[in-house]
Amino acid sequence: MIEVIAAIARWFQLVANLVLLGSCVFLAITNTGKRIYTAAWIEKLERFFPWLAASIPLGLFIILTTTIVQITGNINSLWQQEVWLGIVSDTQVGQIWVWRVAAAMLLLAAVIYLRKTPKARWRYILCAASATLPLIASSLASHTAAEELSVTAIMLYALHLVFAGVWFGALPAFLLLIYENHKYDKNKQGNDLEFETLKRFSSIALPVMLLIILTGIIVGDHIFADYYAALVATPYGWMLCAKIFLLGIILLIAIRVRSYLPLLANNQQIAEGNRNRLSMRKWVRVEFFLALILVMLATLITNTTPVKHALIDNWPFSFRFSIAATWNQPYVAAQVWIGLAILVLAVGILKLGQSLKWGLKRLVGIPVILFVSGLAIALPPLTIQAYPETYRRPLVPFDAISVANGATLYAEHCVECHGPQGKGNGIKSRTLSTKLPDLLTEPHTTEHTPGDFYNWLTYGMVNTDMPGYAEKLSDEDRWDLVNFIHALSRGYQARILSPEIIPNKAYVKPPVFSYIGHDGSSGALQDFREHEAVLLIIFSWPQSKDRIEQLKAAYSRFNEQNTAVLAVPTKDLSPDELAQIAQELPFPVITQSAAEIVSSYSLSRRTLSHPDIIGRGTIPDHMEFLIDRYGYLRARWIPSIDQSGWSDIDRLSQQISLLNREKNKIPFPEDYVR
Repeated sequence: MIEVIAAIARWFQLVANLVLLGSCVFLAITNTGKRIYTAAWIEKLERFFPWLAASIPLGLFIILTTTIVQITGNINSLWQQEVWLGIVSDTQVGQIWVWRVAAAMLLLAAVIYLRKTPKARWRYILCAASATLPLIASSLASHTAAEELSVTAIMLYALHLVFAGVWFGALPAFLLLIYENHKYDKNKQGNDLEFETLKRFSSIALPVMLLIILTGIIVGDHIFADYYAALVATPYGWMLCAKIFLLGIILLIAIRVRSYLPLLANNQQIAEGNRNRLSMRKWVRVEFFLALILVMLATLITNTTPVKHALIDNWPFSFRFSIAATWNQPYVAAQVWIGLAILVLAVGILKLGQSLKWGLKRLVGIPVILFVSGLAIALPPLTIQAYPETYRRPLVPFDAISVANGATLYAEHCVECHGPQGKGNGIKSRTLSTKLPDLLTEPHTTEHTPGDFYNWLTYGMVNTDMPGYAEKLSDEDRWDLVNFIHALSRGYQARILSPEIIPNKAYVKPPVFSYIGHDGSSGALQDFREHEAVLLIIFSWPQSKDRIEQLKAAYSRFNEQNTAVLAVPTKDLSPDELAQIAQELPFPVITQSAAEIVSSYSLSRRTLSHPDIIGRGTIPDHMEFLIDRYGYLRARWIPSIDQSGWSDIDRLSQQISLLNREKNKIPFPEDYVR
């Protein structure tokens, strides 16, 4: 019941806000010239403004009360002042609520001022500008802001709301104008004024709707982040699909309404004019009703688990779309482009039909047939086989322990066929009936999901020699193998790294890890995110003795540059060796999880000049990795390959300075492979 009340309150205050914005924009655009009869409908519309403005803070108050009940689980907490103060002052939700209420009260003041001032267009512009403030404040509570609290992300969502208000909020004013004009149907000047008013608004309605769609696509792409399968497999996606479907119907109705405007201008017969006006009013009422449902869906979506955190345990289809896995196959690109050309033709036919004043069935039917035909041609070549586990979230995170265990399992169960480095050249590969894929150098892991690999490891692959391991390996072990396969591929992709970073290019996602140092310190790689860059040293003893001394002497410099240093030995150290290394060492030598870190990070040892894809490969004695404050691997130095490189501390310090100067805020790497 609480959820229902909260949803209604969110919907009601949003509708009130949008109607205020759209109505004021409508009045600002259309209130020009002398009016004989329009003062009546404007006055009626303005009477609702104070009620609409007052309902916004009222709705926000109800939202906060329901939030408190949901958080505390006790309705009696509503009578406790300290609970209210705690929510408002100590939580992000409460602080955003304060900003929203402040913006709503400012809007209420603007509306009251508008009602008491002489009639002038600037009043509506002021009121419309004030009506955008609660919408901008509400965008702080959106899924977009939750994922990335940045000006760009928030403003895109806010613009989406503002443009929606300009369109949706104008519909009541649109209806009221048509209704009031019906009383003056004998006045030809009234008809002319009505036509000019509606025409003026219609001229901006189309670009506004296009901006709604554009900002919606950008915001949706940010939220889905290449996880578009959630559109048809999660509650969030289902509601968004319903919203898009409703929007499509509304666009068709808008086209129908727009077709009446020339008829209003050319009417000479009163009876015919009344019929056209009544038909237009009927369709606008339907459009407004559907828009109310669309806004309700939008409010429900904002309170639904976002797609990045939604789980798809069982993909419902036996296929999925993948450009990466199909585009380079014969004839795929040509077929897709032909299908897209037919889709463009459908849009062209629709515009042609409008200009030729086709009937509704013909105007809609022909473009729909072409649209469906275009999809039927373009989509099939992009399909590949899918499984119930295709979009299943991995059971274990992409961390060093999982990758290291996967490497051990790979050596035990997979190396004889797939080869020591996943090249498909194991000792049994020539005896198999099918050619094995190259898991290292080819984009096999990017063309298939982790869930695909999990399915193959569990049940095997049909019509191949690949067996299933459901009886031999636990779920965790199979996911560890999936993580190792992805680490293997990512490690090869990291060959483009060098001792010099590429500014503002963060794409290599290393395995995370937890650690315990010789000095008792402990933590995880994720702990440094947003705070410090990390210089990860993988060293051998005593071969790396001079380098450790050099880093020790330069540590204060790293500290000033807000960079942590972690040292990881390539093999277990004896107590004497550890004591010798750690003497007056200002940074920790990792003693727990060291073997797993070395095993997983050594997969990123390859460089463009030394691809190291022959045989089992060799792990260098010393490697250094520079990880930025968002968790991405940005640079790497291998002394045996890169020669001098970071042996000059000034050069290393320069790279850290470049990282520190980067201003772009980017999302953290996912904790699970995708």
